[in-house]
Amino acid sequence: MKAARSIKSVFENEAALCAAFIAALPEGWTAYPETAGFDILLVRADGAQIGVEAKMTLNAKVLLQSVDGMYSQWESEKAGPDWRAALVPYGTAGAEMQRIARHLGITVIECRAADEGDKEVERQVAMHGEFYRKFASRVCEPFKPELPSSDYPSWQREWVDHCPAERCKVPDYVPDVTAGASGPAKLSDWKVKAIKICVILKKRGWVAIADFKHIGIDRKRWLDMWWLQPREGMRGHFVAGRSPLDLRRQHPLNYAQIEADFEKWKPADAAPVAQEALL
Repeated sequence: MKAARSIKSVFENEAALCAAFIAALPEGWTAYPETAGFDILLVRADGAQIGVEAKMTLNAKVLLQSVDGMYSQWESEKAGPDWRAALVPYGTAGAEMQRIARHLGITVIECRAADEGDKEVERQVAMHGEFYRKFASRVCEPFKPELPSSDYPSWQREWVDHCPAERCKVPDYVPDVTAGASGPAKLSDWKVKAIKICVILKKRGWVAIADFKHIGIDRKRWLDMWWLQPREGMRGHFVAGRSPLDLRRQHPLNYAQIEADFEKWKPADAAPVAQEALL
């Protein structure tokens, strides 16, 4: 009987590929979707980072995205992750492109669809016999290679440490966005600050110039976009404008998290004394 060919993983799109990979992450790693210019920024418990770019096949485009900023003399001192990786479906990475990736210092991660590990185990057992099941279960992992760890020295064969001048800035909240999605709404540092202004506005009914200074965000854009308008009779105070900014709809989970942390970041004077407008 002719042996079955190795199963190639099939994903609907890059978002589904990223979701399967994130779901299979080992303990001690946190995935930050659409962060620091990567589809996924993985952060280990000790702060080590992996920048991951995902594509449906290993090609020149994903390799270029993975090394972005690494080799330019003007960008080499910018923040970056310790390791860089290209994430593709299992069985779709050609040997030639993998060798090129290796020369660039990019690790190729091949990820299986959720149920395909079990299918591959059964394929291996059918080929080699039931005694092979235990071994097949060990080699048919959700993705390969293993992520680098402080107590697993053999990872150095698969991962190139780029020793960045500084690591990527990690947001205070894990973005509630879809990794690998087309045109995702990113949770930028500006958006976190803007959500805080929205929370103050909701709780108090108005915001003051002092609130913008405390949060560290410019108020000019808020007035130009009519997100806010001057509060009648109160100098330096603002209320919701005719086109209020709705960040709760874009980031419902992050909005709720930031709102729940209000006591940690609120202005020292949560209700500053109003100043009457000059007549």
